Amino acid sequence: MKPARFDYARPVDLAAATAALMDAGANGAAKPIAGGQSLGPMLNLRLARPSRLVDVARLPDLRRVEEGAGGVLFGAAITHAEFEDGAVPDPTPGFLPRIAHGIAYRAVRNRGTIGGSLAHADPAADWPTTLAALGARVHLAGPAGRREMPVEAFILGAFETALAPGEIITGVFIPRCAAGARFGYRKSCRKLGEFAEAMCAVLSDRARGVHRLVVGATEARPLVVTEAAGLIADPAGIDDLLCRAGLGGDPATFRLRRAVIGDAIAALARETTPESLTPSMKSVAP
Repeated sequence: MKPARFDYARPVDLAAATAALMDAGANGAAKPIAGGQSLGPMLNLRLARPSRLVDVARLPDLRRVEEGAGGVLFGAAITHAEFEDGAVPDPTPGFLPRIAHGIAYRAVRNRGTIGGSLAHADPAADWPTTLAALGARVHLAGPAGRREMPVEAFILGAFETALAPGEIITGVFIPRCAAGARFGYRKSCRKLGEFAEAMCAVLSDRARGVHRLVVGATEARPLVVTEAAGLIADPAGIDDLLCRAGLGGDPATFRLRRAVIGDAIAALARETTPESLTPSMKSVAP
């Protein structure tokens, strides 16, 4: 199939981009596009029919990288490949490149962006789960001005976010982890490049007193545990966690999630080598 007809705008700055999104001529159905790795297929299948696409891929505000003592602010148009290749600073002990490496295929990583992944809010995507575990914050700009919020507050549900009309994700701030921080990440996919059926990210940063666990691929918003030290120390509470969150319905899916969460927690105890941090993409038997 081919996309339905739409207008195309390529603004030169952020103000022009928000104006193009809010223009009455777009009838409230304008959408921003950067890498287009999620929106493109939706256009072709006519699952999305915007009256206007606003190309924000090269906006200077969305391509900046600002490094500070507390962390790094990445522009929303930084690609997965730039994280994978180490082309941008990493405020973690090597976690970001390894997560980026496990996203789909290299052709997708060359164009897909971190901001686009958050805006699309696919429950099975790697960045929403990872960024929530790292305590990242989303930076937004729109007609009402600029604001920021935690990733877990930004994602309201499956493919649903807190973006207001005319608003754009401008960047993602990732706090700096201590050198001894440990990170476990596991996802279950039937084959390389497919969407995950279950996933979990765990951060244990004792120097900062941060212990977070996030369960993704939940058909809704990620399940975020901000005080996860007890669960990390004693994973016997996984079953209760899933049941209290309403994720204990289908027995096969329940067992799959339990296994993936257990693997992510177990990864914290192993030596932090590239092999132990690389997301597992093998299927876990239910």
